[in-house]
Amino acid sequence: MFERPGSGERAILVQIDLAGLAEAGEREEFIELARSAGAVVTRVVDARRRTPDPKYFIGSGKADEIASAVAADNAHLVIFSRNLSASQERNLEAKFKARVLDRTGLILDIFAQRARSHEGKLQVELAQLNHLATRLVRGWTHLERQKGGIGLRGPGETQLETDRRLLGIRIKQIVRRLDKVRRQRQQGRQARKKAGLPVVALVGYTNAGKSTLFNNLSNSGVYAADKPFATLDPTLRRLNLDTTTTVILADTVGFVRELPHELVAAFHATLQETREAGLLMHVIDASNPEHARMEEDVDQVLAEIEAQDVPVLRVFNKIDCLDTPPRVEYDAQGRPARAWVSARTGLGIKELVTALGQYFMPEVVHGWIHLPVSEGRLRARLFGLGAVLNERIDESGGSDLEVRLSRKRYDAWMNEIDLSDLIRLRPL
Repeated sequence: MFERPGSGERAILVQIDLAGLAEAGEREEFIELARSAGAVVTRVVDARRRTPDPKYFIGSGKADEIASAVAADNAHLVIFSRNLSASQERNLEAKFKARVLDRTGLILDIFAQRARSHEGKLQVELAQLNHLATRLVRGWTHLERQKGGIGLRGPGETQLETDRRLLGIRIKQIVRRLDKVRRQRQQGRQARKKAGLPVVALVGYTNAGKSTLFNNLSNSGVYAADKPFATLDPTLRRLNLDTTTTVILADTVGFVRELPHELVAAFHATLQETREAGLLMHVIDASNPEHARMEEDVDQVLAEIEAQDVPVLRVFNKIDCLDTPPRVEYDAQGRPARAWVSARTGLGIKELVTALGQYFMPEVVHGWIHLPVSEGRLRARLFGLGAVLNERIDESGGSDLEVRLSRKRYDAWMNEIDLSDLIRLRPL
């Protein structure tokens, strides 16, 4: 009887071209995903099928070839580039005498390694449990003959029912916790809306340089590395575009072709930030020859999470690898549409920040106001915001301030302090 090994990193990859639909770069991305998960790839086996085989997905001849390769390489794991059914995984494991993992299982494993925050770990665990729910039977095949009708129900069926019940209880616990996180995030979004702070969400294909760009713009220390899904947990930072405009910058999880539905469902709370953003910065690896296809994959995921109507600024990153100067292109309405930058070297970052400031530029109040000596607290608030351009002290000790700030904030402050009879704006 085959006992499934509990660990092992030596892996054989099976790249499947189904009905000739394999895309350029798909094989290389699959290999990079496996290595990112920690697999030591001993060989890559290419297979072609017009339609999946019900038993093995691949044909029996190809299955025999892979079984021989597993024995020759002393491999512990066989990873498939396509998603497998539970019965196909079970049949393949019995054939190979090794663990079998499909594409969804591989990506879930990478996410499990990357999650750092409590929320991220809960989201990944939920996705893993939903994926595991249909595959419990694999671990109890040695008891399958003991299942049956009246008088024949043995420990196999008992253990399966117990596992399913425990699994259901755990899923309900995680869903309740994530609902609490979702409510907290919603409160945060409402607070930002009340403060008039729009959200700019960075989206893009994994490894396009989103986190590096995020760090460059916000002077943050978010982990960034040249590998898929280097950062998983979302991060929010305040970004001052100028003295009157502040936005919230959100770094989100990277996308990939055929992102597993389990992950889209589990990361609902995180992806909500993307759907409700005021602007999406779609970061694109301009140095990758497949960037056009990757753009389409990201657009497809955005449509899947219902974020296709959010305005998009496409940011072509890594121009330091190309002979391309930094620049910003604008659409017919004068809004920034495309920008070329290098997040690593800083090329084009200043131009990008200027473009963002123009996009979110509010109606501006610019003029002189007079503050009596008693309004020192309001004077300090204006200086703290960076809204004061010039100051003159009069004979009574009061201040004449040249200020520049948004009309919305100015009107809110006038209502708050109720000093409109003392503080009047004198236009320049």
